[in-house]
Parts: sequence; structure tokens; C-alpha cells
Amino acid sequence: MSEITAANAGYASEIKSTVKLDFEPVAIKLIPEGEDFPDYSKPERQMSHCQAITRARKGEYFTLKPEDFSCHVGSSALNMSDTPEGVADGTFHYNLGGFETPEAAAKLIEDRIEMDTKIIGEIVCPLKDADFEPDVVVIIDVPEKIYWFVPAITGVDGGKASFTMGSFQCTCEDVTSYPYVTQSLNISLGCYGCRRRTDMKPEELAMGFPYSMIGEVTRRLGVLGEGIMQKAKRD
Repeated sequence: MSEITAANAGYASEIKSTVKLDFEPVAIKLIPEGEDFPDYSKPERQMSHCQAITRARKGEYFTLKPEDFSCHVGSSALNMSDTPEGVADGTFHYNLGGFETPEAAAKLIEDRIEMDTKIIGEIVCPLKDADFEPDVVVIIDVPEKIYWFVPAITGVDGGKASFTMGSFQCTCEDVTSYPYVTQSLNISLGCYGCRRRTDMKPEELAMGFPYSMIGEVTRRLGVLGEGIMQKAKRD
């Protein structure tokens, strides 16, 4: 086991046991243009970003290029592909019934977080198996467990945590590209797409944070686990 894999396995084990996660934290590595794609293995069939994440939390390991994506809302949110015309002009999400007008749906796409880096693919796998430094760590679980990450990130400097989400693009934008660009933790209630395409439960939500935060997040969770968590109603 490499040094980085051992470190990631340690982080994953401590986070999972402290917060009592039902599934594994998921590591996401976005491969920028100009960088070699390490050990690419084409998946059996196309899938969406949200499907890769929900399968990775159960132990699967995926390497995905733009052509491996079945959802181009997601691949374009990750800057792997151009935004399809029907998505950009709002027609797609309007026809789904989520907006009163195509213009309102188009505003969702217009307000996406801007990713300056062109992405040529991604690795999505359990954090414990990541033999690389991920860009983002994603966790899907119930609110009580996700809650503990808030005191983990606010416990040193104080203040409140703020989160942002859209009615669509939960796993692709809200908890992957947003943390990647802003280098901040974000929580999303889920979306129509990820709930329709995956086994994400009605009571679950999603969270993503940049890997640059993992050492401090893990440390703070350990402090909370030895203290206030023991006094909390956790079941």
C-alpha cells in the first residue's frame, strides 16, 4: 500500500467510524486537460456522475471520460463537455416540469459555478482505495450525520456555515464543482436527477468538501467524537 493510499484509508476509517456513516466517503479526482489520465479503464456502460458516486460509496472504482457519461447536464457542469443547447436555453429542464418557463430553467445553467479548467475525465472511488490525492470528497448520508461536519468546519474560527444548491445538478455542481472551485464545503438536499437515477434514499442528502480540508475536518471530527457527540442523541 502506497503512502497516499494508507493516508486516505486512515482518513476514511476515522471519518466513517466517528460519524457512523452507512457507506464509504467517496474520492473524486478531476483530470485537467494536459495531464495524463492514470490507469484508465473504460466502464461496462455509460453512467452519470451521480451513479458513479452512489456506486463508489459501496466500493466500486471508476475511471470516466466524457464519452462514458450518459448525463450531459453533469458532464458539462464538470466542464468535461459543452453544455447541450437544450440545457443551456432551458428547454430540457422546462420540459421536465421543474420551471414555469424555459428562461427560468436557463437561469439555473447561467448561474453555474464557473470552472476555468477544462476537464478530460475523472476518477470516482471509495476514499479508502484512492491511490492519489483527490480534489473533492463526497459523502451521502442522513442529515444527523452530515450535521457534524458543520461544527467541524466552524469550531475553530466560529461563525456560521452557508451552503448553496440548485433544484438540479446536486452531485455534479453542488458537491463536486462548487467545492472544487471555491475550496469550501457545500451541502445539497439532492435533486430530481440523482434521486431518479440512483439508490439515494429520500432521507439522504449530499455533501462535498475539498480534499485540502481533510486533515482538519478529520481532526475536528475526532475532537467532537470524544466530546459533544457522546452527549448527543445519535440514533
